[in-house]
Amino acid sequence: MRLHELFAAEDVIVSFAPADKWIAIRELVGHLVRRGRLEAGQEAAVVEAVQAREKSMSTGMEHGIAIPHAAVEGVDGVRAAMGIVPEGATLAFDSIDGRPTRIVVLLVIPRAQKLLHIRTLADIARVLGRDADRERLIAARSSEEAWAALAEGDASRR
Repeated sequence: MRLHELFAAEDVIVSFAPADKWIAIRELVGHLVRRGRLEAGQEAAVVEAVQAREKSMSTGMEHGIAIPHAAVEGVDGVRAAMGIVPEGATLAFDSIDGRPTRIVVLLVIPRAQKLLHIRTLADIARVLGRDADRERLIAARSSEEAWAALAEGDASRR
């Protein structure tokens, strides 16, 4: 799967600066609802599912990446939003390496599609695991520029 195909440019939020990871999850889920990518009636259940997953084990990875996610009933395809934390802001996600999070990728995946869930997480880790791709994303000044950086990262791994 090409990572940039998970997101429309409008779903990549630059200058994302929530106070903590719980607010980050609520804001990203709310963004998907406002964009019509999730139904309003799903919002509370999705937030609860993602936060429950986060409480069971932090999704804070290395290199400033967090991938809060959950498998949810009633979703017909992968829904994703990305927040890029600006320079000078900090967001703790209890990451493996203890560093603050700079890129938050929210994934909502249909419960019945476990294999898709695993592949999608692996694709995200592969693209965002490269320093140059992360640096381009963090340096982006607009959603469109960040989305273009994702597309470029996808192209370079093919």
